Amino acid sequence: MIKFLWMFRYFFYSLLQKKIRFLGYIGKPIFTQGLDKLYLGEKVRIFPNARIEIHKSKMRNSYIKICNNVSIGQSLHIVSQGKLIIYSDVLISSNVLITNVDHEYYDIHTPILNQPHVEKSTIIGRRCFIGFGVVIQAGTRLGKHCVVGANSVVSGVFPDYCVIAGSPARIIKQYNLKTEKWEKVG
Repeated sequence: MIKFLWMFRYFFYSLLQKKIRFLGYIGKPIFTQGLDKLYLGEKVRIFPNARIEIHKSKMRNSYIKICNNVSIGQSLHIVSQGKLIIYSDVLISSNVLITNVDHEYYDIHTPILNQPHVEKSTIIGRRCFIGFGVVIQAGTRLGKHCVVGANSVVSGVFPDYCVIAGSPARIIKQYNLKTEKWEKVG
């Protein structure tokens, strides 16, 4: 019964925003901002307690694009002040933060809260898995079929077919296309 309410919420959002395709569901969010800049594909499933923020940018158009067949666990926090894309067939566990904006901190005479934002595009490739409690920082780019271990802090560019974990996250395994096996790295 509860998922029917979530499906109705998704349908309602799809009527309000033409950028949201029907056939998915959204659990009760705790906060949304900038929904007119949110693009949701088909079969997007967002579990309860999501916090979705899309802030205006002085530099470029801000948006979040979540492509087809994406499942997002509860308590997602996603912040965009620029370009943030989650490609198709991605599985995101609970308690995950994804952002494409940071605060500047260089001026020691100005509180960090009052310093300018630094915007960097964040992209999660197709068929990725994001583990529980992961933080994906601004400017991160995950290739296709990346696996991110639980509680990792991810920053940087990672190639297709790799397993990354840690704080800071680093590649611990990568798929070898020649041997067709996952191999430990370093």
